Amino acid sequence: MNAFVFPGQGSQFVGMGKALYEKHPIAKQHFDLANKILGFDITEIMFNGTDEELKQTKVTQPAVFLHSVISALCLGQDFNPEMAAGHSLGELSALTATRCLSFEDGLKLVAARAIAMQKACEAAPGTMAAIIALADDVVEKICREVSEETGETVIPANYNCPGQLVISGTKAGIDAACVRLKEAGAKRALVLPVGGAFHSPLMQPAKEELEAAIAVTEFQKPICPVYQNVSTKGETNPETIKANLIAQLTAPVRWTYIVRNMLSDGVTEFTELGPGSVLQGLIRKVDPNAVVESKSTL
Repeated sequence: MNAFVFPGQGSQFVGMGKALYEKHPIAKQHFDLANKILGFDITEIMFNGTDEELKQTKVTQPAVFLHSVISALCLGQDFNPEMAAGHSLGELSALTATRCLSFEDGLKLVAARAIAMQKACEAAPGTMAAIIALADDVVEKICREVSEETGETVIPANYNCPGQLVISGTKAGIDAACVRLKEAGAKRALVLPVGGAFHSPLMQPAKEELEAAIAVTEFQKPICPVYQNVSTKGETNPETIKANLIAQLTAPVRWTYIVRNMLSDGVTEFTELGPGSVLQGLIRKVDPNAVVESKSTL
């Protein structure tokens, strides 16, 4: 069985999507449509902009989404997933590529998500840190203790692969947790250059805004099960998908468990669609024998 997976924010690079635009008429059509939907020339930033321009949340999230979904469109009949999943933002790419959402609605939700998250970051500043080579249960215990003792927010946010967990919260909470996690044996506890405390309670205002946007958006049954970040299971019921998508903004991305569940459910090959190859590396760390490939450049 084959699975298509879609990356999240952080996989972007200047020049992304340009080859698709120049090679495939369907790509040009959808990139041009995206400029109209968003109300600014995102393709100019993607193809010819600077790293700083591309790092703006209102640009980054739609850019990664567009590269991913348009890559799937360009594959035509070769895009035939029996399972699909996306990391954080990539979940919306997966839902759109599998026709749970229309291209227009998917892009509008991504844009709304990006703006809501940026506003939440400004209202409640926070950060994230990558914790390397420490068991998940140890990280969870220390985050819980720091939160209880200090009153600061710090929680596990991204279960990326065994030995790589990202925590999220207030700066004071993250700093305190990093000290204790190093003392507990973490090889590294590295604060990340991100704009906020994603996938934590500090994103509650963004969650409420996204919930309002989702409420007026039509969801269909996807063409295959989509393994969601919150449940880690393959979902096809539109109402369940909507609820999980709303919960995702303040809940952890359980990528390790998604990959394990897909493998248990019979996947034999993973194909990453979108910029970069981050998910290929994470999947191989979950299972060194996993068959993974990329068709991001087509």
